Amino acid sequence: MSTSETARAVRFDRYGSADELYVTSIPMPEPGEGEVVVAVKAAGINPGEAAIRRGDLDARFPATFPSGEGSDLAGVVTAVGAGVTDFAVGDEVLGFAWNRASHATHVAVPVTQLIAKPAELSWEVAGALYVVACTAYAAVRAAAVAPGETVAVSAAAGGVGTLVVQLLALRGVRMLGIASPANDAWLTEHGAVPVPYGDDPADLGDLQDRLRAAAPEGIDAFIDLFGPQYVQLAVDLGIPRDRIETIAAFEKARELGTKAEGSTDASTREVLAEMAGLVAGGSISIPIVAAYPLDEVADAFRRLEQRHTRGKIVLIP
Repeated sequence: MSTSETARAVRFDRYGSADELYVTSIPMPEPGEGEVVVAVKAAGINPGEAAIRRGDLDARFPATFPSGEGSDLAGVVTAVGAGVTDFAVGDEVLGFAWNRASHATHVAVPVTQLIAKPAELSWEVAGALYVVACTAYAAVRAAAVAPGETVAVSAAAGGVGTLVVQLLALRGVRMLGIASPANDAWLTEHGAVPVPYGDDPADLGDLQDRLRAAAPEGIDAFIDLFGPQYVQLAVDLGIPRDRIETIAAFEKARELGTKAEGSTDASTREVLAEMAGLVAGGSISIPIVAAYPLDEVADAFRRLEQRHTRGKIVLIP
């Protein structure tokens, strides 16, 4: 590979809004031992990446500037490092980068973070798979749900929520899907009982009463995909704290003694392959609501941060 080749990647130089994002030229990545270089065909964007860029997670996930971003990716192998036998140039793969680098045209990735892309998956779906799939898997596992139980899910129609609902449906669980009324039809179609959060998802109002009315026999577990107010709500509902899981409110979970497991707790090739197989086989689906060129990354995040999308937004480098 010629050292004169360059790639393009998303960067930000300080914490702030989506306005801080820009795309710049970088040296073409070179594969280290056990790595391959992937020409990225699609890369999902996620709320956690927006939170890191705003500085909301500085204590937990500090950024070093200039910072790249992005975990999800799918693409084609263009170079192979020493010791690699799993993949060859030309192979189609999907997986994840843990060094905030997937929002780019090319990225070097350890083979332990990649699987072969099933032919049944579009590039957009394959590139959006990792974070939502592994997070949903971890959340459902942490809540320890069993067939016949009743589980409430906040942000049930978001990127992770759409997968959590589908995984719970496969387990024969009765679901209370907390979302805006615009998502009632989708939730009902996927086996959930819609429970509107009200005019503002941050203001729970009488949501507790609506949840109790929807499940007079009680709620066995709660999966929070939005924020701390829902962890508190779950405790107020009397749900056992070891059956309350959040992917979004780490400090509140520590304060109340609930669970807080996310994608890093299920980031294995085995879990990724299992989830990719479920999507490829049609057992679950990942809705793609929009695809943006890499140069429009700021617009993509502005849309994401409105928190009203059902499904995934992806970048197409």
